[in-house]
Amino acid sequence: MDKRPGWDDYFMKIAEDVASRATCIRRKVGAVIVKDKWIITTGYNGAPSNISHCTEESCLRTKYNVPSGERHELCRGLHAEQNAIIQAALHGVSIKGATLYCTHQPCSICTKMLINSGIKKFVFSAPYNDPLAEEMVREAGIEIVIYSPQSS
Repeated sequence: MDKRPGWDDYFMKIAEDVASRATCIRRKVGAVIVKDKWIITTGYNGAPSNISHCTEESCLRTKYNVPSGERHELCRGLHAEQNAIIQAALHGVSIKGATLYCTHQPCSICTKMLINSGIKKFVFSAPYNDPLAEEMVREAGIEIVIYSPQSS
């Protein structure tokens, strides 16, 4: 009997490991973009390069008591999905037709970026209440898989 993990299990475990590098004090998110079973790029959430990481004292979302899912612009950090897209762009690698494996469902801002990047499938384990993101995913015809271990 083959004890190897299925592809979704394999890439989601990597996304979880990538999340361990996150510098956000509120939520650790990891993203892996995969094409033809090859990892193209990864990303985790946190402040941009050469910018101080957030602390309890410097987190704008904590300071202004911003609820999850609101006022995304009040944050020093980039989302994991954004960092994964940026890494692909920095290295000149197309992610058109790829699959995003992410520990959390993308927000509406990331969803827009992923749609325009050509991502065709989202696999995530933690749903996120963002009706606009869900509406855009449906309209764009993005395949959604809500991951549960050993489902692949």
